[in-house]
Amino acid sequence: MDKEAFYANARDDLDGPLHGVVVVEATTTWAGPMAGCVLADFGATVIKVEQVEGEVLRKVPPFVPNSQLTVLHETVNRNKQNVTMDLRHPDGRKTLLELVQTADIFIENFRPGTLASWKVGYEDVAAVKPDIVYVSISGFGQFGTLSDRVGYDPLAQNYCGWTSLNGDPDGGPTKAPTYLGDDLAGLNGALGAMAALRHRDQTGEGQHVDVALIDGMLFQSNGYATVAALGIPLPRWGNQYGVAAPVNNYLCTNGNVFAGMVLDSHWQRLAEHLGRTDLKDLTAAERLARRDEIDQLLADHCASRTVEEVVDAFAAMGLPATRVNTYAEVIEEPHVASRDMLQIVELADGSSVPLTVPAVKFSRTPIRIRTPAPTLGEHNDAVLESIGYSPDAIQALKDAGAI
Repeated sequence: MDKEAFYANARDDLDGPLHGVVVVEATTTWAGPMAGCVLADFGATVIKVEQVEGEVLRKVPPFVPNSQLTVLHETVNRNKQNVTMDLRHPDGRKTLLELVQTADIFIENFRPGTLASWKVGYEDVAAVKPDIVYVSISGFGQFGTLSDRVGYDPLAQNYCGWTSLNGDPDGGPTKAPTYLGDDLAGLNGALGAMAALRHRDQTGEGQHVDVALIDGMLFQSNGYATVAALGIPLPRWGNQYGVAAPVNNYLCTNGNVFAGMVLDSHWQRLAEHLGRTDLKDLTAAERLARRDEIDQLLADHCASRTVEEVVDAFAAMGLPATRVNTYAEVIEEPHVASRDMLQIVELADGSSVPLTVPAVKFSRTPIRIRTPAPTLGEHNDAVLESIGYSPDAIQALKDAGAI
C-alpha cells in the first residue's frame, strides 16, 4: 500500500481521533508529560499546568543549537497549551479546581500524597468534577508497601530486574539508554485514560487511574516475572536469543549486522546460502544444542562481506537482517523518511528542528505536530478567560503569585 492510498479518506477538519477531549496535565519531567503528549498528539486539547518557576525539563540538556530550549522539553510538550499555577497557593488551587471542571481527564505524576496535601488530589477534584478521569503516575503506585517512596526511571529499571538481564553476558547490570520505565508508564497512562474515558462515556462514571513505573516494566517484561516465579533460570543473553540460533550482532567489513533465524524455514534457506546443506535439517532444539558452532558459521560469513552485501542477500531470500544503525544513521534512512517520522517544527524562539512524530498512523484522522512546546505561562490569559476570568481577576492572580 502506498501512502496516498492509506490516507485516501482522511479528514482535515479534526486534529486527530481525540479531537474535542480536554486534558489538564499537572506533571513534571517525563512519564506524566509523555502520557499528556500521547493524548495531545492524538488530537486532545491538553493544558499543561506548570509551576510558576518552570519545571526541571526546561533545563535538562541537550539544548537545541543556538537556543535556550531543550530537546526533551520540545519533544514531550509539543501540541499542548501552558498555564502556570502555584498549586500550593490557595488561589492557585482554587483556579485549578475551576479549570478541571471543564476537563475530561486530569494527569499528574507527583509523589503519591503530594497533590492531596495541596487539596487537589483525586477526592478534591472528583468533588467538583465527579466524572473526571484522574490519572496518577508514580514510581511505586498509589498503594502498596513502597508507595510512599520516591521512584524515578532508573530505579524502576533496577528494582524490576530489567537491568539484571541487559548488557553483555560477562558484564554487570546495565540500564536502558532511554527513559524506558517513564515511557512505558506514560503509554500505559494514556491507554488507561482512554479506557476510563470510554467507560465514563458509557456510564457517566469517573475514576482514579493508578499507573506505577514498576508495574509497567513488570507487565511488559515478556512474562519474565512468571518465569522467575516458576523457578526457571533467566540468563543474560546479550545480543543472542535464548530460544533460537543463530541470532547475534555480526561484524562485517564496514559495520555490524544483526540477524536471526527463528523459524526452521529461515534456517534451511540460510544453510543453503552458507553452503552447509548438511546442516539444513537441524531442528531448533538441535541448533540450540550447537549454538556456538552455528553462530560461528554466520559470523565467519559476515566477516568477509560488507553490511550491504549481507543485508541485501538476506532480504532477497526473505531472511531477517538489518544494519546496526546509530541514531545519526537511522534518521538518514529512506524508510524513516517515507514513514514521516521526523517533522520540521518552528519552535517558540524561531528555531526550526526536526522533532520525532507520533508512532501511530490514523488513516481517517491523521495526526501531526500542530504546535511547538509553549513558553512558560503562554496561555495563562486565554485559558483563564475561557473559564470566565476577567482581565482584572487574572491580573490579581498574577499579583498574588498564584499564577
